[in-house]
Amino acid sequence: MMKKEYQVGDQVFVIYRNPHTANVANITQGEIVQHPENKNDVALFLHESYHLLSEDDAVYSSYEEAEQMYNKIFDYEQYD
Repeated sequence: MMKKEYQVGDQVFVIYRNPHTANVANITQGEIVQHPENKNDVALFLHESYHLLSEDDAVYSSYEEAEQMYNKIFDYEQYD
């Protein structure tokens, strides 16, 4: 999903890395909201804070899509 496709009110799913533990990531639900400082833009509202969006963010329109990419990125079976 590219930034220009986001609409206020969209529910999205994000592969979110824990900022305190770099090797831990989860799929978290967020919402696309009106940017609090720029009324011509949108932001991701996640964990009670606003995040600017960029092209390389791991944001998906469905949980299943996020889960598929998560499993691809974090393929732990390759180490068995």
